[in-house]
Amino acid sequence: MNHEQSAVQQQSPSKYGRVARETNAIEPSSEYVDFWNDVLVPKFITYKHILVDGLTHHSAAIFPSLPVKQGDKVLDIGCGFGDTAVRLAERVGPTGEVTGVDCCGPFLEFGRMEAAERGLENVSFMEGDALHERFEPNYDFVFSRFGTMFFENPVAGLKNMRRALKPGGKMIQIVWRRSEDNPWLSMAKNEVLRFLPPPGEGARTCGPGPFSMSNQEMVTKMMEVAGYSKITFDRVDAPVLIGKTVADAINFQLTLGPAGEVFREAGPEAESKRSEIEAALAVAIDAQKKEADGIVMNSSSWVISGTNLS
Repeated sequence: MNHEQSAVQQQSPSKYGRVARETNAIEPSSEYVDFWNDVLVPKFITYKHILVDGLTHHSAAIFPSLPVKQGDKVLDIGCGFGDTAVRLAERVGPTGEVTGVDCCGPFLEFGRMEAAERGLENVSFMEGDALHERFEPNYDFVFSRFGTMFFENPVAGLKNMRRALKPGGKMIQIVWRRSEDNPWLSMAKNEVLRFLPPPGEGARTCGPGPFSMSNQEMVTKMMEVAGYSKITFDRVDAPVLIGKTVADAINFQLTLGPAGEVFREAGPEAESKRSEIEAALAVAIDAQKKEADGIVMNSSSWVISGTNLS
């Protein structure tokens, strides 16, 4: 067991609600938040090397243009392992401040460790749900990379993020575009569906899903209802890492994402067909582009910005 695994295993999130650090009040529990903590956290930790390192090209295409300057106060919603919060903390410098928020406490330990390793004292991490935290309007910039797509109530979440902004402050969320624009997720699901049925209505889920905010017209309306002005959409296409090896990529796809959901929900049937499914995925994945750090596939996202003018 490595140091990172030991640190995260010291935390045991409750199924019945989480304590908000500032208020000491018990936050309402959400089935989505519970699913993240009960099911997805250990899987995400196992594939952290893909979920963080795999977005290197994507982040490089986005981060330099973020409207963040020295001295800014920044809120990072759904910060996950904290890598985005750490990068933002380096951008705002010692006179700035970054707060990373995520509903999965074990993820935040990684952010705290990275911040300590880099000697950053201007970033902090808080376990909380963006729908329920009472943010004060103290922030110049609110950011979320691939987090808002899983909001139980997207408009309420976006509105709460806006409440955290000072007048004139800006919010940027990064979300995946359509399934067909993201073969790194859709290809494996299509392969698995050749062998297994789609999940039923009673399937447990982490929220609306990775493509829930891909429709520009719909999300524009959400942003308007949430009170944002000057709404813009910028498309970013970049390769993402899906595994160090073919075997790594297969295991990742069958553990997380749309293909992983199909496989998980099929239960014993999936396990009985595992060898066939893995063989089909091996052929499809082996045909993808190879780089020095592993196997990459195309991805596409929206960088959506809005301003709080109130």
